[in-house]
Amino acid sequence: MNQKPRLGIDIDGTVTCPKTFVPYLQKDFNQQLKYEDITEYNLANVLNCEEEVMLNWFKTNESHIYQNSPVAEGAKDILNQLKNDYELCYISARHSHLEDITKEWFNMHNIPFDQITLTGSHNKLEVTKKQNIDVFFEDKLDNAEDINHHLNIPVFLFDTPYNQKELQPGIYRIKTWHEVSPLLNRL
Repeated sequence: MNQKPRLGIDIDGTVTCPKTFVPYLQKDFNQQLKYEDITEYNLANVLNCEEEVMLNWFKTNESHIYQNSPVAEGAKDILNQLKNDYELCYISARHSHLEDITKEWFNMHNIPFDQITLTGSHNKLEVTKKQNIDVFFEDKLDNAEDINHHLNIPVFLFDTPYNQKELQPGIYRIKTWHEVSPLLNRL
């Protein structure tokens, strides 16, 4: 039997709604902050605060935020359609102590998964290579570029204010999960 193609899928900003952090950042940093204001991935730069302040805030809040993250529009339906034809391998920069919370979230929202790997860092290249991923889904531009460049696989980049830049060939900007199936079929 042929092995199903393997999809490598980031979690935060792809399966979870990219606007997830905004209300928490508004509450603790800046009431006026809008999703559109997050024009770079580094939140310390966006909020004009020290890296250490951001890191501590993140450590304090990440469990609660991840438990309560809304599902990105269309993600649940499309992933449930894809599970029959593809192996769903989630590869996230979340740290390993968040594994239970992460799996509970997937189960609570009935989002299918074959495998969840929490790398504890934004470098997903080695895991992606080791797991023989055929197509990757990401929202962080430099990750998308690294994976596409080094592994020569297509990357679907979810459109956000913090990843606006001209894309190299092999990276496909998508706005919603509803664009995934037609694009996968074309590839």
